[in-house]
Amino acid sequence: MATLWWVMLAASAVILTGVVGTALYALRPVRKEREFSTRKVLIGWGLVFPVVTLLALMGFAFLRGEQLLARADGAEGAIRANAEQWAWTFQYPGGQQTTHVLHVPAGEEFTVAITSADVIHSFWVPRLGGKMDAIPGKVNLLRLQADQPGIYRGICAEYCGIGHAHMMIEVRAHAPGDYSRALAAASDVPNDISPVLEQRPAPAGSIIARWADYLFDWLGIR
Repeated sequence: MATLWWVMLAASAVILTGVVGTALYALRPVRKEREFSTRKVLIGWGLVFPVVTLLALMGFAFLRGEQLLARADGAEGAIRANAEQWAWTFQYPGGQQTTHVLHVPAGEEFTVAITSADVIHSFWVPRLGGKMDAIPGKVNLLRLQADQPGIYRGICAEYCGIGHAHMMIEVRAHAPGDYSRALAAASDVPNDISPVLEQRPAPAGSIIARWADYLFDWLGIR
């Protein structure tokens, strides 16, 4: 994705330079007029140049974009991400399972098979790549890679109910030599799958309750 962005930026910069350069050349003072073939300018720069340039960039974009897609044959070794209100449960090929936290090897590509048990959710870890919807009854594959060991924060990017704001994802990328040990240790911890609303107060809930008490006291209701 980064390579595609840089290629598009470089091509845009070259085209912009050419357009601005042509405009400045046309504005420079000259002692005598130069004859230009209107037909050649319209056909060459108005048709041939944009068609060839856009086709080249579009072809590269399709090629690079297609390489980002996860393959169906990669689903066999994929990590299964199951979304439900309001938690993410991750099941690994070796039988381990974690909740809210996804463990991956750093520097290696991994595939996430994303689905949902109730409503539509969306799996998104911004520093690793684009988002993918979790749809009931359907499995979507997303191929990602964490270049360096560390923690990468993610969220559910599709409104899924009152607990949506707390449906977080934490991706922990481990060095390849530490991955198996870290995953085994994490899977030994009992999974906490209770609803997030039982773990955390609703946003601004205490403020609303406190001001309600002030209002009732002022009105003399209680």
